[in-house]
Parts: sequence; C-alpha cells; structure tokens
Amino acid sequence: MRIKNILLVLLGLLAVVMIFLGVRADIMPPVLTGIGFIIIAVLFYSGGYDNQNKKK
Repeated sequence: MRIKNILLVLLGLLAVVMIFLGVRADIMPPVLTGIGFIIIAVLFYSGGYDNQNKKK
C-alpha cells in the first residue's frame, strides 16, 4: 500500500510539472502528457487498472 501511495504522489507531481512547463512554454505535448498522467493516477487510485490476474 505504501508503494502505491508513493507512485500516486510521483505521478501527480510529474503531471503538475509537465502541465506547468507546457503552459509556460506555450506548447501542447507536455500539457497533454500531464493530463495523461493525471488520468493514469486516477485510474490507479480508483482500482480501475488491476495488474494481477483475477482467475485464481
């Protein structure tokens, strides 16, 4: 559980930095990447993405 929280914080920080850099330089790709990181973090937090096989 601790690793999951660390990954969520890192994804969030990276997303904010990418969006900030993209807006500051007036270029879209970093902004889109930051938005993608936010979407990944939300899915990861909500359990929408499960890496383990549920057939056990």
